[in-house]
Amino acid sequence: MPPIRVLVVDDHRLFREGLRRILASHDDMEVVGLAADGQEAVEQARLHRPDVILMDVKMPGTDGVAATRAVREVVPDVRVVMLTVSERDEDLFGAIKAGARGYLLKSVHEEQLLEAIRQVHRGEAVLSPQLAARLLQEMVRKDAAPQEPSALTEREVEVLRLASEGLTNREIAERLHLSVHTVKTHLRHALDKLHARNRAEAATKAWRQGHLTAPPPQGQK
Repeated sequence: MPPIRVLVVDDHRLFREGLRRILASHDDMEVVGLAADGQEAVEQARLHRPDVILMDVKMPGTDGVAATRAVREVVPDVRVVMLTVSERDEDLFGAIKAGARGYLLKSVHEEQLLEAIRQVHRGEAVLSPQLAARLLQEMVRKDAAPQEPSALTEREVEVLRLASEGLTNREIAERLHLSVHTVKTHLRHALDKLHARNRAEAATKAWRQGHLTAPPPQGQK
């Protein structure tokens, strides 16, 4: 198997060189470039097309999160691992949203870092255990948060209101001077936006979100 091609990005020269020596001592690793900031990381990524990038978060100029986003536009298949001292939630969540496949603290042991590079190269994701727990907590918190009202159009609300009153698609079409096909399309879009299985469930959700002024009749299908 060819060695894993790694680009090291960090604004501290001694740290860059230290990582280069560590990785170069392993047959399955090859350091293809070193970069001191985010802009240089993008240029190096375009030039060397690495498999994995070890990216610092806090750097002058273009930071690691912005650089990750830019690098993945240039080399979409590259796997980025953030290697940083930052434990701030905004850095962690920002990096994950930017497309990073890993987030490790610089206190990580050498063997753990090497194995993380191999895991990410295989397509897996890696996080420091304490950071993984915080990411999971954030996901649970967001799932438990109230959902934002769905962006229904005025016509979708109007069609859904008439459907909730028991009108058939043809009756709705006649009332609104639309084709039956158009009515079906509006209903399908409303169901999709509300994540509803049928018009009764959609009407109930639309009422709960404030789109309809009255609850649908009990037993409405």
